[in-house]
Amino acid sequence: MAPTLTPEQAKAFYDRFGAKQDRQGFYENPARRDLIAQADFETAAAVFEFGCGTGDFAARLLAEHLPRQCSYTAVDISGTMVRLARARLAPWRDRARVDPSSGSTTLEAADGAFDRFVSTYVLDLLSDEDIRGLLAEAHRILSPGGRLCLAGLTRGAGPVASLVSGIWEALFAVRPALLGGCRPIALCGYLDPDRWRIEHRSVRTAFGISSEVLVAARLDRETGLQE
Repeated sequence: MAPTLTPEQAKAFYDRFGAKQDRQGFYENPARRDLIAQADFETAAAVFEFGCGTGDFAARLLAEHLPRQCSYTAVDISGTMVRLARARLAPWRDRARVDPSSGSTTLEAADGAFDRFVSTYVLDLLSDEDIRGLLAEAHRILSPGGRLCLAGLTRGAGPVASLVSGIWEALFAVRPALLGGCRPIALCGYLDPDRWRIEHRSVRTAFGISSEVLVAARLDRETGLQE
């Protein structure tokens, strides 16, 4: 398997890709709808999104699901995406903030500051080390009872989805940048059972492209009990 893109390569790609990212909704939206249905956003008080892209998902949450008093904070490595997201979220500027990121998985957020950590179609472009580092940070900044809310590319089941996954992985092995650095992974395999209790997992397939949806509750690191 080819190495993942460096932060500099990822930034350059998504700066160029820009608003075209919204065209991926044909396979991303079914997974995101499932995530919304399972993550109980209606009771959220503070949401953090890692890799908000154009802000499409955030706008959907703010317009239809998050309480009026709920705050939203996001970061993205692409300056283009930050500009697009800020413009899209302007109607909620009093409670929605989008900041540029260096690409580091170390987050500038206080311990326990959020009760939802969201990342959709981002972990599948990170290295294994960075995925684990980001999940450790998610655990740190989530409050007691907070939820981890993830969606990303995964290996498909069934003949068509398996074929698509195989082709995708073959292309990634040759030229990761052709696919924006993304590849099918198993998100659930990265969750430490001492830190997370999986509340929901599903695989949604649209047009032969499979996505994994995960909602997990933050557990106490030492006791294994939900705080």
